[in-house]
Amino acid sequence: MTALGRSSVRHTVALPGHGGAVELSWHGVTHTGYRRAANEDSYLADVPLFAVADGMGGHSHGDRASDAVVRRLQACVEGDFVGIERVQQALHLATWDIHHLDEEDRGIGTTVTGAGLDVLDGGAVFRVFNVGDSRVYRFQGNELTQVTRDHSVVQELVDAGQILAADAEAHPESNVITRAVGFSLEPEADLTTVPLTPGLRLLLCSDGLTKELPAERIRLHLAARLSARETANALLDAALAQGGRDNITIIVIDVVHAPTSSPTESLD
Repeated sequence: MTALGRSSVRHTVALPGHGGAVELSWHGVTHTGYRRAANEDSYLADVPLFAVADGMGGHSHGDRASDAVVRRLQACVEGDFVGIERVQQALHLATWDIHHLDEEDRGIGTTVTGAGLDVLDGGAVFRVFNVGDSRVYRFQGNELTQVTRDHSVVQELVDAGQILAADAEAHPESNVITRAVGFSLEPEADLTTVPLTPGLRLLLCSDGLTKELPAERIRLHLAARLSARETANALLDAALAQGGRDNITIIVIDVVHAPTSSPTESLD
């Protein structure tokens, strides 16, 4: 397990060109869970880049894969904003870091999902990226929306209408993912642009959270409007109370303030 970055009650970033400023608050937390011997998750939480990685490969091997990704992402940052091109280059470099770690050809990899602070048309946006089945959710106006799409066998079955979304977690192939960083394959990340607006909350998490808590339970925790720290810890406690069958990693990001005129959300 690797935890990089810090928590912040309030952090202000000035937008270029006298475009005002954004204020963010965030907190990250991770836990091994009650049924795993080791924590293979890692996370990065600091302006301008937030990410959660869920390693695969068993014990220290998955941990090394997730560690490689968050360290490469941290190293790609220069200043208060990060372009998606730098994120993609970091994922490319992490793939080869993992390849060199895999001396015994065990098959090591990791999911990764995250949000980078960037500027588009003079407004602040999050560049959300995803490889695998860790997730980013957006909470705003009392509604919870999953921003990312899982890269998994069960998601493909849901999309094809072969199973119901409610039955996905209980499916025997619920842990089989179709994309990852590692395994000597070039990573293919989905990209989405989310404008920053006042009151927006982002939740980044590994599947250790979503396998324990349904979306409505997650929404209620975010709707309680506790601080980012209190919300992240409450979500963790709730997942552990439900059994904590897997490693659990959570980052909650609050947009405390942002200029009111923002670009529209888009798929990149």
